[in-house]
Amino acid sequence: MRLLMLCVLPLLGALLAWAVPLAATMRISALLIVAATHFALLLSLWVSPAPPALDGWLAADPLGLIVLSLTSTIFLMTAVYAVGYLQRVRPRGGRMFISGLLAFLGATSVVALSQHLAMLWVGIEATTLALAPLVFHRHDRRSLEAVWKYLVISSVGIALALLGIFFVATAQDGVPGRPLVVGDLVAHASLLQPAWLRAAFLFLLVGFGTKMGLAPMHTWKPDTYGEAPSLVSSLMAGALTSSAFLGVARITQVAMAAGQGPFVQPILLGFGLLSLAVAAVFIIGQSDMKRLLAYSSVEHMGLLVLGLGLGGVGAYGSMLHVINNGLVKSWLFLVAGNIVLASGTSAVLANRGTLHRLPVSGVLLILGLFAVTGSPPFGLFISEFTILRAAFAAGHPWIAFATLALLAVIFVGMAALILEMALGTPDDGHPRVRESRWLVAGPITLACMVLVLGVYIPGPLNRVLALAAVALGGRAP
Repeated sequence: MRLLMLCVLPLLGALLAWAVPLAATMRISALLIVAATHFALLLSLWVSPAPPALDGWLAADPLGLIVLSLTSTIFLMTAVYAVGYLQRVRPRGGRMFISGLLAFLGATSVVALSQHLAMLWVGIEATTLALAPLVFHRHDRRSLEAVWKYLVISSVGIALALLGIFFVATAQDGVPGRPLVVGDLVAHASLLQPAWLRAAFLFLLVGFGTKMGLAPMHTWKPDTYGEAPSLVSSLMAGALTSSAFLGVARITQVAMAAGQGPFVQPILLGFGLLSLAVAAVFIIGQSDMKRLLAYSSVEHMGLLVLGLGLGGVGAYGSMLHVINNGLVKSWLFLVAGNIVLASGTSAVLANRGTLHRLPVSGVLLILGLFAVTGSPPFGLFISEFTILRAAFAAGHPWIAFATLALLAVIFVGMAALILEMALGTPDDGHPRVRESRWLVAGPITLACMVLVLGVYIPGPLNRVLALAAVALGGRAP
């Protein structure tokens, strides 16, 4: 029942916000109530696991529980931020804004809990439909171009993923078990037809990799993240990409169980290194913070699949990196939102002296620079170190050195832009701003979480991460 409620409650809230003529304050209250209730239901799963539902189509296995926990946490922080945001901004179609956010939470919950590949595909497609109207926030030419690019490229990717699911079904033809249910696919993986399974992996990797923003399928990200409201970009960079990564992890789980590691791992390594290289090239010389964070997301998506491809402790590092990257990206996009609210733009030259004008957001911005680039004592240092350790353990020191070199270039590029924004000479036309508690509470909370994960991983989380790594053919450190 709790698993169904996690999926249905946000969708009911979305329907209520859209269909019932409520005052703006009541819609915002509904957003907070649904987000808090969803988070409470999530916590109950950690205390007392729920049995599978819908004949095993829904279940909170370790992989899904990690993504669900990340999504619910980010959404709650974004909902708190939305209170302050909607006091300052009145988006066109206010009902659509709240209902789209809640529909997104419902769709990502379906993705995280789905054990049926077709249901997972439906959930990921639903995230596209839920967020597309919110990207078209300003109703101008640039936002229209961004939303069309997002829809067209995402639709091509999701169509390729659907073909991949058909290939999985073909590979399972004549094999015992329920069609397209992950548990049954893994249990009878040795009987799957290898050629069809390999084709399925390629199509699903490209399809869901497009939603993740892996290079070279990443071209929708800079425009979409740049034009969407920052709280929407926060959800996309933190929760949407993690949900798409779960789709890649699911097919990797099946392929590894079928003994296809020698086929899938080099492909994952190739996409991972390419994404890091593309991010390094385009981060240098960026002049807009939100576009910079978009390319940083490309970088971290590359690290996720790189860990999967390395195997061993790399799988553990990837799952830990899902959490750390999601929290950091949400934190930084919400800070970017505060900067945009104060100046009307995310361009660097227009926001020099952020530390002076927005003291809390300025401090969070500087800390976020070190967090997102994997500096200690933040959580990304631990997950990136684990992935690099896996490269040495797998006998690929050249991958570790190449990754370190690219990460160094990325650090220089991000530091040059963010430090100029935070510490540069302020424009007298933008006076010091008193920041709303609603607008800084979420980023501060997320920053504290990332800091804690850099020095201590709670026992229950460590156990779930270890189980997720084993499911992906890897192991815990």
